[in-house]
Amino acid sequence: MDTTDPLDLAPEPAPDLEVLVPTCDRPVELATTLAGLAGQDHPFDVLVSDQSSGTPSFETPPARAMLRALRRQGRRVRTRRHLPRRGLAEHRASLLAASSARYALFVDDDVWLEPGTVARLREAIGELRCGLVGAAVQGLSHLHDHRPHELAPFERWDGRPEPERISPDRPEWRRWTLHNAANPTHLADLHVGPGERWVAYKIAWVGGCVLYDRSALDAVGGFGFWTELPPVHCGEDVLAQLRVIAGFGGAGILPSGAVHLESPTTVPDRRVEAREVVRS
Repeated sequence: MDTTDPLDLAPEPAPDLEVLVPTCDRPVELATTLAGLAGQDHPFDVLVSDQSSGTPSFETPPARAMLRALRRQGRRVRTRRHLPRRGLAEHRASLLAASSARYALFVDDDVWLEPGTVARLREAIGELRCGLVGAAVQGLSHLHDHRPHELAPFERWDGRPEPERISPDRPEWRRWTLHNAANPTHLADLHVGPGERWVAYKIAWVGGCVLYDRSALDAVGGFGFWTELPPVHCGEDVLAQLRVIAGFGGAGILPSGAVHLESPTTVPDRRVEAREVVRS
């Protein structure tokens, strides 16, 4: 059952970009995520979809304050309850179905975005003309943990990203180490030069903050594969990204601007990995 606050509805034209936030039992983290969105200067709308076991995470005073701040900026902001739970992939599929924006920015409910991040992502996907652009989350508690061997797979994209088929048996898969701990921070320090607004690089996938060209995501079926998964699973974002990258190319950008709040996971059972179950 979906329930939407009637005050959130507005008969306005479809936005160019909508931020989609799935949330569950994270009231503190969600308020922090919304505060990051309120600090952005690029135009976008917001849809928050909650699956909390009790009171919705967006019903706390801090979260409501940030929702008001976003509305005060002139943004269309919608909140809703989406129950019963049918799994992470179904939740993302429902968010995508509820949005008509050309660009869909999925932001997890434990990610804070520094000012300017959304603008960089939108600029990058427009210039690169690929299926997705991601800002990998940074674990800033690891700032002093330098891992040169994990940074070794780094490669810039020169020009438009090309479609790539990425799987565990291919060398491109090793790029996953680029996003461990504070590696995105260290990569930015190494590779973003003076005067460069952002740098595009090759990825395996990106967790936490990904901007999709809606037409590319729809062309590969979006998150419609949720019907092939049990309710308890993980890796739904990885599978969708691998499909988009295979068809349309994708990139990460530096600096990331996405900070992981490093809260305990709300998905402790990771025995079912989407890409290992869903038919290709």
